[in-house]
Amino acid sequence: MNDSQFSSKLLENAINEFAKLPGIGRKSALRLVLFLLRQSTEEVNNFGNAFIKLRNEIKYCKRCHNISDTEVCSICSNPKRDEKTICVVENVKDVLSIENTQQFNGLYHVLGGVISPMDGIGPNDLNINSLVERVSNEEIQEVILALSPTMEGDTTNFYIYKKLATSGRPVKVTTIARGVAIGDELEYADEITLGRSIVNRTLYQENV
Repeated sequence: MNDSQFSSKLLENAINEFAKLPGIGRKSALRLVLFLLRQSTEEVNNFGNAFIKLRNEIKYCKRCHNISDTEVCSICSNPKRDEKTICVVENVKDVLSIENTQQFNGLYHVLGGVISPMDGIGPNDLNINSLVERVSNEEIQEVILALSPTMEGDTTNFYIYKKLATSGRPVKVTTIARGVAIGDELEYADEITLGRSIVNRTLYQENV
């Protein structure tokens, strides 16, 4: 699709912006833009303002680093959650995936990635120190390592396990069962498989 095909620079600019989204090609971008043009001005304004408000006002929970509307997210502030169990995940998408299984009622800790020297990501780039602080300062009895079973995920699991082992406070460290295939990303696991992996978790040292 050549730029010369567009009779409007405004149309072209809108298509270019949509095409920046993951999984959206220029043809799909064109369909989305034309769809929005058929909507009322009010609906399109609401659509755009929702993302502007999201970007400007979104917060990260000061306790677990999950996305939140407030300083502490709704999961951490829910008195019905098990505050003695923390599930460590790579990103916010993994929180949503595990929540959808309805098999976990504890709290989360979002690392913001995994250790990956090839990508220049080291332990200090992740929310690992704050996890160790939570274990030291809160009455945590179990830490579940729920990272994707990739080489980077396993490296991060091992690093966290060693950090917790030397933190001075004993805590049970478990990992999700290998119902999630080796090399798979956690977000692509189906809910039943992921739920069983959480329920059937095992002690981490058994997997070292």
